[in-house]
Amino acid sequence: MTTLAAALADGPVVLDGGLSTELESRGHDVTSALWSARLLRDDPAAVVAAHAAFATAGAQVLTTASYQATFPCFAAAGIDAAGARALMTRSVRLARVGLAQAGRDGWVAASVGPYGAFLADGSEYTGDYLDDVTVAELRAFHRPRLAVLAEAGADVLACETLPAAAEMEALLAELDGFGVPAWLSLTAVRGADNVPRTRRGERLDDVCAMARDVDAVVAVGVNCTDPAGVPAAVSAAAQASGKLAVAYPNSGERWDAAARRWTGQPGVGDVSAWLSAGARLVGGCCRVRPSDVARVAETLTGTWRRPG
Repeated sequence: MTTLAAALADGPVVLDGGLSTELESRGHDVTSALWSARLLRDDPAAVVAAHAAFATAGAQVLTTASYQATFPCFAAAGIDAAGARALMTRSVRLARVGLAQAGRDGWVAASVGPYGAFLADGSEYTGDYLDDVTVAELRAFHRPRLAVLAEAGADVLACETLPAAAEMEALLAELDGFGVPAWLSLTAVRGADNVPRTRRGERLDDVCAMARDVDAVVAVGVNCTDPAGVPAAVSAAAQASGKLAVAYPNSGERWDAAARRWTGQPGVGDVSAWLSAGARLVGGCCRVRPSDVARVAETLTGTWRRPG
């Protein structure tokens, strides 16, 4: 197969949806601090089945169950460093098996969640932890997992749900050392001034511009944000970074971290508007199911035509 970067340069590519919420919908408990990463140890076949469902629906890129898979998080669950490395490596292999089960060609994106995901308190949606964690500490936190996932053979490192410039800075400082392309996506909101911003309130375009001269980065954009905010955010990210844009919002529902449940009405949003704004890698995040990914794929291959 061609590289993902080459495919994106040629046209839009379909990303999968919310792996953890798909596993939850299939009856698996993802409420622990390990979230879907628990199933890497306890039920790898379930992870493969969820991956295969997204690939069958049309996803060309499958994202691994490693969002919450960090050495500290595994250690808290009684899994030593060797076991943690093995499970992170397994996450890449299971995604490849999912593609094979669906009879599809595609790429595996190794999910790299933010520091806030390790805290398991919803703080990736606020960035509040960045009051106490330095960029140097963030780099040290991310480096070991990036190394394992790169060595495991992932096609791309998906650094996702980033809430602020500090975490973007930390990851950008590390990525060039692994020889694997990466995308970075932030969880964004629209400010009172109608400007797309990070969860910490920084202008999204200023933060995305940080990636402009980092060769390892193939795409920059947003994920786990409201679908309605995607077009403006994608446009800002692409123009500021000079990179291709990635967009995979959530279903439009909101996660209540205290009650540990989703609220609001689901909906995949207007995918054609994301594409018109410049998105090239498109899919969904939390609560986006295979049926939603099928709609995204249909939009890419059916009714939507690239401007010009």
